[in-house]
Amino acid sequence: MPFKPVPQKFTAAIKEVVIGTGDTAVTLGGENVFPLYSFDAPFKNPPRIGVEISDRGPDRNIPGIAAFYAGAETVADAAKRACQMPGAHFVSLVLESADPNGKNASIEDCTALCREVAGSLSLPLVIQGCKNIEKDGKLFEKIAEALQGKNALLMSAREENYKAVAVAAVMAYSQKIGAESSVDINLAKQLNVLISQLGVGNESLIMNLGSAAAGYGFEYVASTMERVKSAALAQNDGMLQMPIITPVSAEAWSVKEALVPEEDIPEWGPLEERGIAMEISTAAAALAAGANAVIMRHPAAVAAISKLISDLM
Repeated sequence: MPFKPVPQKFTAAIKEVVIGTGDTAVTLGGENVFPLYSFDAPFKNPPRIGVEISDRGPDRNIPGIAAFYAGAETVADAAKRACQMPGAHFVSLVLESADPNGKNASIEDCTALCREVAGSLSLPLVIQGCKNIEKDGKLFEKIAEALQGKNALLMSAREENYKAVAVAAVMAYSQKIGAESSVDINLAKQLNVLISQLGVGNESLIMNLGSAAAGYGFEYVASTMERVKSAALAQNDGMLQMPIITPVSAEAWSVKEALVPEEDIPEWGPLEERGIAMEISTAAAALAAGANAVIMRHPAAVAAISKLISDLM
């Protein structure tokens, strides 16, 4: 008996969220099929790729990254160069220097840097904080005001600081926010509910469900994403129908495969190639699990994932 495929598409759909402005604005979400199931129905908006830039500058210890950013002397220069990376749809600035346990850069300095970077970009801007909840809450309030009119995405609003971030970013200055939870569908939904009760609409909210490098507990990330997508589409759960964005690079480049020198374990092969492989594997797994956007770092990895998305769409 010949096989007769039965398309599995749903009446429910993931909400669309736009970041950026003008011709380069990026729309995430909109699909009514499971992740990458373009054989069931066309994806309204294919997954997108962001390029990560630290406020400390690109990692020049990695030859491929150093070569790509050669001549970029400032963070704004590097961000502008990131816009030219083949496959890039947006730029993500990480404010590592703001960490009180590190350099503890002032809110004023970080805000000024964000304003400078935003002025240099031709692509939408995503801002990642320093992971200090108190500092990020205050930081995002000022950044939201400074970037008014840019329609930037501010990551991440957590349960401990979501009120300050949501009110400033969305309601006062019309930015978008990422709701960050810790790899748990119930925590993700609860945070979305809390943010929506402030009056923030789904069109301004993106989920960051957490991440891990492939092979390092990623199965928990994948199962959480799959449960979220299933509830959003099959059960029409409106509190889980936001697009998902997954920061990949920090996790992929911090595991031993991307850190141990080749002379220590020569059978593993060249160090940079291992890091690229980890980043590609993690990003591909995140997309297959349900991410609508991934944030990456290495030009070779971005090119590979861009080709994967193009081939599957």
